[in-house]
Amino acid sequence: MPLILTEEQTMLKEAAEGFLGERAPISHLRKLRDSRDPDGVSRALWRAFGEMGFAGVLIPEAHGGSGLGAVEAGVVAEALGRTLTPSPFLGSGVLAATVLKGGSGEQQAAWLPRIAAGEAIVSLAVDEGPKHAPARMTTLAERSGNGFRLNGAKAFVLDGHVADALIVAARTDDGLGLFLVDPSTDGVTVERTVMVDAHNAARVTLTEAEVDADALIGSVEAGEALLEGALNLGRACAAASLTGAGDQAFQTTLDYLRTRKQFGKFIGEFQALQHRAAHLFSEIEIARAAVMGALQALDACREGAPLAVSVAKAKAGRVAELAVQEAVQMHGGVGMTDEFEVGLFMKRVRVLNELLGDAGFHQERMARSQGF
Repeated sequence: MPLILTEEQTMLKEAAEGFLGERAPISHLRKLRDSRDPDGVSRALWRAFGEMGFAGVLIPEAHGGSGLGAVEAGVVAEALGRTLTPSPFLGSGVLAATVLKGGSGEQQAAWLPRIAAGEAIVSLAVDEGPKHAPARMTTLAERSGNGFRLNGAKAFVLDGHVADALIVAARTDDGLGLFLVDPSTDGVTVERTVMVDAHNAARVTLTEAEVDADALIGSVEAGEALLEGALNLGRACAAASLTGAGDQAFQTTLDYLRTRKQFGKFIGEFQALQHRAAHLFSEIEIARAAVMGALQALDACREGAPLAVSVAKAKAGRVAELAVQEAVQMHGGVGMTDEFEVGLFMKRVRVLNELLGDAGFHQERMARSQGF
């Protein structure tokens, strides 16, 4: 399959970029940050996201969504990367929605239409330390009466401080369970953590938190596969956001090279900077192809899709890091000042690189898949 967007996907890309450019440009992030907004995310914008059909891009039409696939989700994620918009899309529209599609009819009916409409935020709580390491999860779910008792702590829970529901991953005697948890449940503590890029996450602590049996999504026997499927889709969308952020930082730098004069010449006329810009352009195109290949592999349910996702996340992360570093360098001493946008892109790329596994995590994952 060609590593390019179809006509319909191109229309979605233009719609998403146009909407975000008008309703949530980088000044939107600055306003939320500088006003110390208690939520750090706009509920009104999330509802508008739902009205445009973006929030429910992965949700079946029967539940009010668009019923589209991974490529379309990646298109929306890339647009969010370009504008640095704080949005529940990755946490709710991708990770949580994918998990919930594996739940009961009641769970789907209760939450998927609300996510699709931008009326609810649901956060997936997986990681427990400073690095993405789902295999080292220690949160426990023990049988208690007709339900479960949860104990553990989660970190880096996207938009967990404003979540209407949490999906908590926990170990059980029989496997991995994914539990729908009301944040107001006794024994559940949620603490907002504002990240370096002015986006939002939360720490969630569970101490003897009791949930009913019907809080379990799917089964504990299938929980690991369900979680891994959601994480792979989330990783691919995070890679798409990295590509969007890296490319936008590059475009901003090109504009600067064309307008900034030094020694009586536009600095873009200097051959050394032209070579660096050409190299970066090539790297961004390679990363974009890797991301597209991973998203298409997920849609086609190919056997090698998880490996393709790791290739995409690692490559997109490395390239976006190069893009923001070059952006700061080529902007000279003003590159890291808050007045210019390139510093904001650098911070966002740093967070996205850590989210759902950095390049080192995915390189190790690839090596293990090959028997090393």
